[in-house]
Amino acid sequence: MTQTPTHTDRPTTVRWRILGLLFGLSFISYIVALNLSIAAPFIIEDLGISKVELGWVFSAMLWGYSLFQLPGGVWGQRAGARRVLTIIAVAWAVITAATALVPGGLVTGNLAVFATLLMLRFLLGAARAPLFPVIGGAIERWFPVGRWALPQGLSSTGLGLGAAVTPPLIAWLMLEIGWRGAFYVTSPLALVGAWIWWRQGHDDPRQHRATNAAEIALIRAGREDSDADVANGEPPSQAPQAASWKRMLRNRNVALVTLSYFSMNYVFYFFFNWFYVYLLEVRGFGMLEGGFVAALPWLAGAFMASAGGETCDRLCASLGPLRGCRLPCLVALPLVGIFLMLGVLADSTPWAIVLLTISFGLTQFSEGTFWAGTTFVAGRHTYTATGILNTGGNLGGVVSAPLIPIFVGWFGWTGAISTGAIMAIFSGLLWLGIRVDEPFE
Repeated sequence: MTQTPTHTDRPTTVRWRILGLLFGLSFISYIVALNLSIAAPFIIEDLGISKVELGWVFSAMLWGYSLFQLPGGVWGQRAGARRVLTIIAVAWAVITAATALVPGGLVTGNLAVFATLLMLRFLLGAARAPLFPVIGGAIERWFPVGRWALPQGLSSTGLGLGAAVTPPLIAWLMLEIGWRGAFYVTSPLALVGAWIWWRQGHDDPRQHRATNAAEIALIRAGREDSDADVANGEPPSQAPQAASWKRMLRNRNVALVTLSYFSMNYVFYFFFNWFYVYLLEVRGFGMLEGGFVAALPWLAGAFMASAGGETCDRLCASLGPLRGCRLPCLVALPLVGIFLMLGVLADSTPWAIVLLTISFGLTQFSEGTFWAGTTFVAGRHTYTATGILNTGGNLGGVVSAPLIPIFVGWFGWTGAISTGAIMAIFSGLLWLGIRVDEPFE
């Protein structure tokens, strides 16, 4: 039974320590996810596959990532964040090292190489899929009601910094030791993350020895579940949440926020998969120079994710959840489309980079709002609801990864990127119909 806090108690800050660990796993996950995009020019030459085939390889990871979001969220509810995040981080390390072992096309034939890459990237996507639904569920458990957007934004900051580090790091490693060596060097990072999380992570604040009664009371205020939810050191009982996923799929607000997230992520995955190639082919950057420039949107995104999360939390506190979540997306997402078009049409390369960097930064400004809005709707069902959210979001990447090179062939880079501007504006307008003030139950 949880202690009753006294007036002299000051809340401990274990929840922020847990968030730091989740931040680190988010950081590592994007190093192992983005490395193939940066290695693309080397892989095309070494393995003998085409750019369109590589687009399908990118898409394979997103298929695995998308299809296993909801199962990953349900698994997280049943098994707990501590166990699930440890297992999947170990899997990241194994799959990343295995990718470096793929032989060249002259040894096995191009079809075999293509099929092997498809399989490995699909498996990596499936192994990464539980990460953000489980992070979303962990943040719901570890942070007070209505203070979810900033922690979600900070977890996206970890994503952004990981993605910012990856282009220059992988580009430099490739020039020094080849793309295979770059993969071998970075894969142990996931093992380190798994080990630290297993030792320090916990599923619920009431299980952690370092939390005091005041911090637990702060976190648990306004919640319906009781101390009986945590027994014998096991994760909180999640059977009701796990059983609700079919009904949640039919929830109007979950469906609309997921559709909006799908549309925003169409733009996100242009930057994730093709921005580095765009810099080399259209803007004339060299490989290492392009790696540093490709990091700029992710650095902007890292800052904007935290700023957007704090903005959403403050607006929710002053205006209520409905307008607090709606306003950031209604403003930021149409601006994503506007700056995207201004950037691709700019004659000046420096100005193009600035405008495209702002465009991507604004996608991340809205990130915490998507997850906080879903948490407002879902409450204790957050693991499952964010699994649905991220399934839809990453289907945007499944669509854009192979379509962008096809559109480039048909309409050129300007025409291909303009499709992202349309999707971003549509994403923002959908928030006019989303009601995060209507809880699931």
